[in-house]
Amino acid sequence: MVATAFSLLAPMETEEAQIARGLRRRDPDLLDALIAQYQHRLLRYLLHLTGNRAVAEDLFQETWLRVLEKGHLYDGRNRFVTWLMSIAHNVAIDHLRKRSLSSLDEMKDPEDGTPFEPPASGPSPFDLAAAQQQQEKFHEALAQVAPIFREVLVLRFQEQMKLEEIAQLIRIPVSTVKTRIYRGVQALRPALKGGLQ
Repeated sequence: MVATAFSLLAPMETEEAQIARGLRRRDPDLLDALIAQYQHRLLRYLLHLTGNRAVAEDLFQETWLRVLEKGHLYDGRNRFVTWLMSIAHNVAIDHLRKRSLSSLDEMKDPEDGTPFEPPASGPSPFDLAAAQQQQEKFHEALAQVAPIFREVLVLRFQEQMKLEEIAQLIRIPVSTVKTRIYRGVQALRPALKGGLQ
């Protein structure tokens, strides 16, 4: 946990305040701890946005470079994960605009495959194969949903972010987040009909 890296510094200080202070100092131990804590979540988010593992990995590195460059701007008032995902969101939009000269909200679904989701350890090979097949069907269905809805679905249900955090990250009102989630779920239903059992 990131808090353990700062346990000796200021016991009364919040974890976000400790992270903000460490980022201002460009503390390499803090950055290592943050990467270790958030790497899977961040990469998964970028995979869902781009649909391409190689691009997601490049954007992952770019996101952490921006965290290092702009760390002095993080004030610790909001959760770090919200600030991190906001940076990743902006990095993805910048990439997509350069590539296709359209915004994330306007781009069409990529047809070059679905994001890779590593299977969980523990279940039998049969359970793993069945789960992976269902997951592939779900990701195929999710890929058919417009990016404007897919993003809020991933943030809400995959990343389990609060509606207010999603609104802050994407810079839209909470009511718009709710509408996009509702429409995204409605768009998923026909794609999933008969697909997941």
